[in-house]
Amino acid sequence: MRITIASGGPAALPEWQRHFREFDPAIEVLGWEAAQADPAGVRYALVWQPPAGGLAALPELRLIISAGAGVDGILADPHRPAGLPIARMITEETPEVMAEYVLTAALMLLREARLMALDQAACRWNVLPAPRRMREVRVGVMGLGQLGAASARLLAHTGFQVSGWSRSRAAIAGVQTYAGEEEFDAFLGGTDILLCLLPATPATRGILGARTFARLPQGAAVINVGRGSHLNEAELLDALDGGRLAGAVLDVFDTEPLPADSPLWSHPRIIVTPHYGATPSRRDRARHAVRLIHLHERGAALPHLYDAGRGY
Repeated sequence: MRITIASGGPAALPEWQRHFREFDPAIEVLGWEAAQADPAGVRYALVWQPPAGGLAALPELRLIISAGAGVDGILADPHRPAGLPIARMITEETPEVMAEYVLTAALMLLREARLMALDQAACRWNVLPAPRRMREVRVGVMGLGQLGAASARLLAHTGFQVSGWSRSRAAIAGVQTYAGEEEFDAFLGGTDILLCLLPATPATRGILGARTFARLPQGAAVINVGRGSHLNEAELLDALDGGRLAGAVLDVFDTEPLPADSPLWSHPRIIVTPHYGATPSRRDRARHAVRLIHLHERGAALPHLYDAGRGY
């Protein structure tokens, strides 16, 4: 049984092979180029942004495993074999990892981490005003799936006031929830830090844009760990430069890696992170991939399969 991996580059292959041997030594792990040269028996592919046409060059491929929770890089391949299932990388640890990132991002916004980093780079001793306390800050979570719910619970447990909005009604202890378009404006009006963990659908494209920003309280902030397609970058920059928003933490982008000439890199009110909000360790991902392979070989149902109709 063979799997090919296109995640982390050739330098990461020995580590991947070591972890797969730990969980199932019968699975042969090939680098991407080796599998392209000799695709016989390659039934599985663990990939993030596979080169266009590479998946189609594996005639025995039966399952695509995303190296992350998203699948945008896989869907971007116009030659991807139609009908092959795609399993999203949501391990047992993923919700907790995402929640910890979200909490860190909220605290960085609360404590003016970007401004302090710029002051340090300029050797500037700038004493800041006392920050608001967590209990005074309202965090609104858009998207209350597994990752959003875990993030909302940790934020509330830590001391933030937390609300959540989703397409259908959800119930989370300690979190006020809103549902549907008719409650969206009320949700936004009570949000000081807006967190986006929505799926990528036509309805959510550009949802982090001028219309949404205008309904947030003056000086609110944004965290985007959903999809790059959720954010209208130009309208975010306008809202920051015009004072409507006070800051943003961005982990996902329409083009990744983020181009070096993007104005997001240098904006004094934006913290950029390299799409690692919910990235488990390679060992955890290898363990999860082995579990998926065993389930698939037995003909059992696979968790977290990509559903094109739902967008995730």
